[in-house]
Amino acid sequence: MKAVNFLFFLILLGIGEFVAVVVTAISPPLGGIVGVGAFFFALLVSMAIKIADQWERIIILRLGKFSSIKGPGICLVIPVIDRAIFVDTRILTLDIPKQQVITKDNVPVSINGVVYFKVLKPEDAIIRVQNYTFAMSQYAQATLRDVIGGMTLDQLLAEREKIGKEIEQMVEKESANWGLEVSNIKIQDIDMPEDLKKMMSRQASAEREKRATITKAEGDKEAAFNLAAAAATMTTSPGAMQLRTLQTIDGLGPTASNTVVLAVPIEIMEAIKGYSKMMEGKGSAK
Repeated sequence: MKAVNFLFFLILLGIGEFVAVVVTAISPPLGGIVGVGAFFFALLVSMAIKIADQWERIIILRLGKFSSIKGPGICLVIPVIDRAIFVDTRILTLDIPKQQVITKDNVPVSINGVVYFKVLKPEDAIIRVQNYTFAMSQYAQATLRDVIGGMTLDQLLAEREKIGKEIEQMVEKESANWGLEVSNIKIQDIDMPEDLKKMMSRQASAEREKRATITKAEGDKEAAFNLAAAAATMTTSPGAMQLRTLQTIDGLGPTASNTVVLAVPIEIMEAIKGYSKMMEGKGSAK
């Protein structure tokens, strides 16, 4: 008996016993009957009072048949004749136990999840299914196995959110007949064999090395293009090489340990080559 029911029982019993004492002063036998009757009356009235919290609804079964839904607040039922069943209408959290599933590409994985649902129609949840919590748990497990069994391991790892939505749609379609509404289904942990984890780790490492090599090759290629463009510019511009030489010398700084070797300017080299060719032409003419 709840505290409120017990309080009503004490109040009614106290009033009844007071009346019994007054009647006893007039007629002792009648006072005893009133006292006993007051006890049973207080007991029945306290049993008839039901209090439902804000998130609860009370299903009333009168002589085994559905009668009404009451709550929240104080409700009165007929003792012995009525049966009151409390139903929680808040969002409930139900764990999907970890279970082993074989994927479409024959990879064994252990997977678990969680279901968020609430009772939308309390009378259907009580009348149409024996235990709606257990039924939801079993149906979610079966649906999870069916959905995972139709996907490959790569799809399972990459499309976790999509899998949860697909399972949610299938479970919600069936649970609507039980007066339940599925809010969300989430996939939590996916465990694979250790040898498969090592293989995937090596594959990921090789993929990272591949990307790093490609990035370095692209950088070298771009640097080569830039160097070629710089060389072409220096070739077409006679003073570009001298400017570059001066910049290099200036960048060496005033350190005494640096040794600078100055090359002969390109113009002088070209003049020497031209002079050599002219002398060779004169020699051939003679």
